[in-house]
Amino acid sequence: MRTNKDLYRIALTQIKGVGVMHARTLMQVIGDEEAIFKEDVRKLEAIPRISRRLINEIRDPEVLKKAEKELAFVENNKLRLFFFTDDDYPQRLTQCIDAPLLLYARGNADFNHQKTISVVGTRNSTRYGEDFCKEFIEELSRRIPDVQVISGLAYGIDICAHRAALKHNLSTVAVLAHGLDRIYPQIHRQTAVEMLQQGALLTEFPSGTNPDKHNFVKRNRIVAGMADAVVVIESAEKGGSLTTADIANSYYREVFAIPGRIRDKMSTGCNRLISDNKAILFQSIDGFISHMGWEPDEKQSIPIQQDLFPELSEEESVLFEKLNEKGAMHVNTLAIELNIPVSDLFMTLLELEVKNIVTSLPGGMYQLV
Repeated sequence: MRTNKDLYRIALTQIKGVGVMHARTLMQVIGDEEAIFKEDVRKLEAIPRISRRLINEIRDPEVLKKAEKELAFVENNKLRLFFFTDDDYPQRLTQCIDAPLLLYARGNADFNHQKTISVVGTRNSTRYGEDFCKEFIEELSRRIPDVQVISGLAYGIDICAHRAALKHNLSTVAVLAHGLDRIYPQIHRQTAVEMLQQGALLTEFPSGTNPDKHNFVKRNRIVAGMADAVVVIESAEKGGSLTTADIANSYYREVFAIPGRIRDKMSTGCNRLISDNKAILFQSIDGFISHMGWEPDEKQSIPIQQDLFPELSEEESVLFEKLNEKGAMHVNTLAIELNIPVSDLFMTLLELEVKNIVTSLPGGMYQLV
C-alpha cells in the first residue's frame, strides 16, 4: 500500500551530495521524511555535517520533480518500495553501515527468510563450476527447503544459481546494478520473469540507471549483506566475486570458497581466498550445513532461570533471555533481533563466554551452555 511518505523517501535518495550517512543523520534529527524537505532552514543548519550547500541541494525543486517521476514509474509498474526503517526491509542489511536507504523490488519474495545464502562466481564459468553449483543447490533444497538463494543475474555462476533455485522450487532474489526499467543482460530476461513467481528482482537504483561498472561494485555489498553466508564458486585472480567476499567478511558473514586445481585459471581466486584465510574451504554439503548450524535440532531445550546468574549486566541479561527463548542463534540474527551492532554484541558474547554461560558454535552460532 502506497503512503504519502513514498515521494519523500524517493526524493531523499535523489539529493545531490546526500549519501547514506547524511540521509541517516537527517532522519535521526528530523525524524520524518517529509519534514526534511519542509523544515526550517535554521534547524537544518544546526545539524552536524549538513552544510549550506547541502541544504540548497535539499531545497532544489528539481529533487521533488525527479521523485514524482520515479514514483509514477513505481506505481505504473506495481513495484514494491522498502525504506530502511520499514519492518519488511531486509533486516540483515540494517546491520551494514552503508546499507541502501531505499530498495525497489518486483516480485513476491520475502527478504527476511530465516536462512539465506548468496552464490557468486565468475562470468566465465567452467563445466566444473556450473556442475558444482547445480549439485550444491539441488542438495541444499532437499536438506534446507526454506533457504533463499541470492545472486546477481550475471552470466556464468550467477544465472546458474538462479536457474538451479527455480528448478528446485527455492526462493531466489536477483540484486541488480541498474533500474527496474530493464534487464541486463537481456538474454536472461526469461529467467528474470520466471523468478517473479517465487522470488524477486531487487535494486537500489531508480529507473533510467544504466548497468555501469561502478554500480556493480555497489550492488555487491547488497548481495553480501543480505545473506548468512556467501559461497564463491570459481573466480579468477581478480573479479567482483572477490570483492563480494571481502565485503561479506567486513559484515561478519560466513564466506565459503570452492577449491580447484592450482593450474585452473578460474579457481585462482577461490584458492587464494582459502589460503589467505578469507574463506572457509568448502568440502561437503554436510560440512557446510554443520558449520552454519542449520542441522535440525532434535533436542528439547529446557528453559534456564536467569536468577541462577545474578551477576549479569543489563546487556548480558537481554542477550541471555533471547538465547534462552530461541536456542542457538547466529550472531547476525541476534544483532538484528536485539538491535545491537555486531561489534558491540561480540563484546557481550565474550563476557558471557568468560562466565561460562554462553558457548560459541561453528558458523557464528551461539547458545547457552
